[in-house]
Amino acid sequence: MHIRPRRNRKNSVIRDMIQESQLGVQNLIYPLFLEDGKGIKTEIASLPNNYRWSIDLLIPEIESCIALGIRTFVLFPAVKDELKDTTGSYSYSDANFYLHAIRKIKETFPEIVLMSDVALDPYSSDGHDGVVKDGVILNDETLPILSKMSIAQAQAGIDIIGPSDMMDGRVGTIREDLDAAGYTDVSIISYTAKYASAFYGPFRDALDSAPKSGDKKTYQMNPANKREALIEAQLDMEEGADMLMVKPATCYLDIIHLLKESCDVPITAYNVSGEYAMIHAAAQKGWLDYESAFMEMLLSIRRAGADGILTYFAKDFARL
Repeated sequence: MHIRPRRNRKNSVIRDMIQESQLGVQNLIYPLFLEDGKGIKTEIASLPNNYRWSIDLLIPEIESCIALGIRTFVLFPAVKDELKDTTGSYSYSDANFYLHAIRKIKETFPEIVLMSDVALDPYSSDGHDGVVKDGVILNDETLPILSKMSIAQAQAGIDIIGPSDMMDGRVGTIREDLDAAGYTDVSIISYTAKYASAFYGPFRDALDSAPKSGDKKTYQMNPANKREALIEAQLDMEEGADMLMVKPATCYLDIIHLLKESCDVPITAYNVSGEYAMIHAAAQKGWLDYESAFMEMLLSIRRAGADGILTYFAKDFARL
């Protein structure tokens, strides 16, 4: 045999030299859950080693992450039920603890990048990403609320707006209103291909944000569809998205690759809570090696074409 591919795999030096996909901590976005109050660090049962933090304890946690090289974070608020209503008005209220936390974090760590979550479900008494009327999620009526939420977050100091709601036209509305308010430098990562997935359960436990009735299939995408992602991507780019997000990641590597090959903006992917939890559960049973499994999972997402990966494994990766 003149051609023996194994010659390029015969030792670690050669393997490292010709490795096609490189993954570093600079590619990772670390999600953090925020709760109003003081002295709070409550572990999320279905999301091991992840916590709901009050801002006083979150500050040193972020400091420890920065020391490991993590520089980009996304914040998710856990809002008390009594503050929720049908239109999510607390999301842009001056009293919103989430907005106060953004200000505090950016004052303390001006060098980091903070990404937000823009959707009604953390603030909605219905638990849906849009306004609900007679069981129907209203698209156009939701857009002004998302825009108000985005402007409030920009005022607080957020660097990247993350609309995760999947309402049609929301990127264009948010971009136009941010620009009109003078926030032309605030970026938008659009959750472009967000699928109606079975892998979101632990996240909803973390925020107590599950729908009170029905499901999200009229606005989140059908897991069977691929070409539809191209339609969503084209619209989001035309409306002003700076980056596109695929969610979940591992079951949708083909979608990540499709968008990477088809789009001229960076592609990000959300390695979601269920993907994280199932590796933890299997590792606890001794069925697979935790570090090897999550490293392989993250590398596969990167190999598929993700420039950035939003993942609960970020801190463990950084430690390694």
